Amino acid sequence: MVRSRPVAFRGFMKHQCLTFDPLYKERVWGGRVLETHFGRQLPGENPIGESWELVDREDSQSIVREPEFGGASLHDLWINQRRELFGEDYDFPRFPILVKILDASDVLSVQVHPAPDRLIHEREEPKSEIWYFVTVAKGAGVYAGLRRGVTRADFETALGTGRIAELLHHVPTMPDSCIAIPSGRLHAIAAGNALFEIQQNSDTTYRVFDWNRPGLDGVPREIHIEESLRHIDFEDFEPELNRCETEKLVDWPHFSVERWVLDSSRQANETCNFSVLQVAQGKVSFADRIFSQGDLFLVPAISHTGRVAPVEGPAIVLRTTL
Repeated sequence: MVRSRPVAFRGFMKHQCLTFDPLYKERVWGGRVLETHFGRQLPGENPIGESWELVDREDSQSIVREPEFGGASLHDLWINQRRELFGEDYDFPRFPILVKILDASDVLSVQVHPAPDRLIHEREEPKSEIWYFVTVAKGAGVYAGLRRGVTRADFETALGTGRIAELLHHVPTMPDSCIAIPSGRLHAIAAGNALFEIQQNSDTTYRVFDWNRPGLDGVPREIHIEESLRHIDFEDFEPELNRCETEKLVDWPHFSVERWVLDSSRQANETCNFSVLQVAQGKVSFADRIFSQGDLFLVPAISHTGRVAPVEGPAIVLRTTL
């Protein structure tokens, strides 16, 4: 159990930012793209599918790198320094956003996240998320929603024959594009995608189909047919890829994500609240620190007037706020 402890806060200066140690997760569908493309030093030799860049969960905690915080966790900051570092007195028991980098070197399971109006268990956590594609292999894509005209009866029949993929809507992907995955949307990331995933702080996923493959331990992973059928939106047909033609990517009650194209400096936040910034292309600076592709930093509320600037040419960052 993760418990909050007092933060060793020794004079955090205005216009500084916070960085965190990533948590690497082995996944059967992962690879080593975090190493080859993002220059990370990965543990072991097994496939790494996820890097949890920012998380506050009972069993997983982001640890602050800055020494003045004495190894405090994100949860420690949220409980003890909420107004100073995050802004408003947000009414959430934990920091409500989870940010990841995913390496889908193989296809993920066909899955769905719980919809808030269909929860029947306390352990079910609703989750909506957005995928932003950083690098993709030739011919890569994702499955999102159903092909137009597919019915629940069609889907249940396909479950018995293993022909689920024929009913899913396939969307080709490209770098610097995104797609929203609201709760209830059937989805699977196909092989050849490396992406940022920004989501509600939830870890509830129901697998519908896992391509008849074993897990890393050689045993097939658990499938959740009953739960999936309860949460799938069977009216969700053929969503489109977002080519990022506007700055605002999603503006949900859970969080907001913007894509900033920087050719000059820009204030981190117009209001006295935090911003999470993740470098999608190029390099940027903040408070005399340089951040490269894949890097994440949190600009606290007390530093909101600080400026994010491109380094060595234009850059793209994703900015997430509440």
